[in-house]
Amino acid sequence: MQLAAPRTPLRLVHLPMPRPAADEIVLRVLACGVCRTDLHVVDGELAQGKLPIVPGHEIVGTVAEKGAAVERFAAGERVGVPWLGHTCGRCDFCLSGRENLCDAARFTGYHLDGGYAEYVVADHRYCFPIPAAYDDVAAAPLLCAGLIGYRALVLAGEGEHLGIYGFGAAAHIVAQIARNQGRKIFAFTRPGDSEGQRFARELGAAWTGDSTTAPPDQLDAAIIFAPVGPLVVHALRASRKGGTVVCAGIHMSDIPAFPYELLWGERVVRSVANLTRRDGEEFLALAPRIPVRTTTEALPLEQANEALARLREGRITGAAVLIP
Repeated sequence: MQLAAPRTPLRLVHLPMPRPAADEIVLRVLACGVCRTDLHVVDGELAQGKLPIVPGHEIVGTVAEKGAAVERFAAGERVGVPWLGHTCGRCDFCLSGRENLCDAARFTGYHLDGGYAEYVVADHRYCFPIPAAYDDVAAAPLLCAGLIGYRALVLAGEGEHLGIYGFGAAAHIVAQIARNQGRKIFAFTRPGDSEGQRFARELGAAWTGDSTTAPPDQLDAAIIFAPVGPLVVHALRASRKGGTVVCAGIHMSDIPAFPYELLWGERVVRSVANLTRRDGEEFLALAPRIPVRTTTEALPLEQANEALARLREGRITGAAVLIP
């Protein structure tokens, strides 16, 4: 499925079979998660991507062909392809363990053709083995919702009272990790989303409410997954002094002006940008030990436009996953 221009439906096209460069592998796609970042690409909210583009960056596949320099991964081995697809390896960010900030980074499904396809080519150095505990569909959301959620949780600090704004694919994974760490979860959903609040309670949330409601206890930290700038102000109001508000999305609407007193008291607002390979290694080792369970809905690849529409409208519980 290919995006020809922003704000247009994906179209089914026949492309040549990809061939690997020296450091690349070709994967036969088994499953590809549908991520909110795909929506931002399709809706034209991210600039400077490649067009036309095959979206999708939560890819599970088996190795079909290897480039001449690839020594990892055996033919037929199950491999995951995440958002981060390439970095320069030479800049200050890369050399200091912050490759997620590399100015020359290239991202799967944005600069590089992704997994809404039968086959995909990827740089093996940015791929991960898939834990055996997960089947193909269950593993797909781990590769972005899980990885970005994990990075956001680490940057939120170790406070006990954690607010989560927007209870979708990433939140339902983060909640399980946080509960395993003994934290108390306060889940915020869009107004009237009784299904989302029920889902959050099933995953151990101590309290649920709509995103404009004050929780019963002040938050030590909040993670905002919904791309809605005014939620930053609501999260600051709900946070105690010294609290951290983490904006976990790649795109967000404008944050409105707010009085300095909401930030005063050493409160922190910070963003999460992309991921590092170390994040992937840590999270994919941690997830099966907890164990994290993903809630998914599998759809055929041909229904990619429907899956994106349902995600845009908040009609997906957990994560949608496309099957070629």
